[in-house]
Amino acid sequence: MPQLKTGFTNIQMLDSSIIVDLRYATTNNFTNQKIYDFVTAIARMGTAEKLAKASLALRNQGYRIKVWDAYRPVKAQERLFEVYPDPEFVAKPNPNFSHQKGVTFDLTLCDLNGNELEMPTVFDDFTEKAHRDAKCSPEAEANYQILDMAMYEAGFVGYENEWWDYRDADMNDYGPAAADPNDYK
Repeated sequence: MPQLKTGFTNIQMLDSSIIVDLRYATTNNFTNQKIYDFVTAIARMGTAEKLAKASLALRNQGYRIKVWDAYRPVKAQERLFEVYPDPEFVAKPNPNFSHQKGVTFDLTLCDLNGNELEMPTVFDDFTEKAHRDAKCSPEAEANYQILDMAMYEAGFVGYENEWWDYRDADMNDYGPAAADPNDYK
């Protein structure tokens, strides 16, 4: 296995066409509270490179990626879990898990102008409609499949209960880490 690129980077430094709309940096999220004190989406370098690969594949098909969440500090995860303590949708705080390791993105598909396309549900829909195997409209299913294929081919796996959640297939090879997203503006 090649050496992991474990440092962090601002994902827009690798691909400026990626749209960043960190929902937890605003009140436009399920908590209706601002959770983050930053607006920069960062991830492990190896994971960010995979996202850039997926982004290029999608741009070549006439689409763009919008990232709703990336690296999530443990303190932010603690706040989210306090508001919604259901581990099916909000993981318990753990520095060795998913977003808190910097190896996971919550994202959606947009047209080249940045308009979100129809997807199975809105972001942070904590119902069975958000599950990857849930029935949805033909248009939403087609858009989801386009996104899913690009992410899978770039080296990501999806979380079964959230169609928007993509984790680096090599996530278990990364250890816990702490980073300050404000250092990567």
